[in-house]
Amino acid sequence: MDEVSVRPGEIVGGAPDRADATLIFIGRIRTPFQSLDSCPRHGRADGPVCRIEIDEPWRGAMRGLETHPELQILYWMDRARRDLLVQTPHANIGPTGTFALRSPNRPNPIAVSIVKVVAIEAGVILARGLDCVDGTPLLDIKPCWRRRGPRDFLKAKRETGDR
Repeated sequence: MDEVSVRPGEIVGGAPDRADATLIFIGRIRTPFQSLDSCPRHGRADGPVCRIEIDEPWRGAMRGLETHPELQILYWMDRARRDLLVQTPHANIGPTGTFALRSPNRPNPIAVSIVKVVAIEAGVILARGLDCVDGTPLLDIKPCWRRRGPRDFLKAKRETGDR
């Protein structure tokens, strides 16, 4: 069932009649998950290897990614509802406001996963840890600083002469 229905206790709101920003998809994410029902609730470090495909105009921005074993992947949950104010999560905690949940159903369905890089090829990142449907639009890629901070990274770049 890919259609996201309204459950008992949920409240639907109306979308505003304006758009405040424009987003540019920079690629697509290829996963083995063909439907919302087949997607895991959270990505796992031992999950399947997925392909993060970067569109041609953005491939130059991949320079330096090979120095990061983990990345933050931001993507657009294009199949999510955008009108739910209150949701009834599967965790059976009762009706809860959308902003108090990590549900993909939200006004701006932006998701983030921290992935473990398996390999980087021309225009492609192979990684584990994603939880989205095959073909999900890619918004952005950022280095993950959980284990070392940006200052440590910049210091290492200066020491190796890589600018």
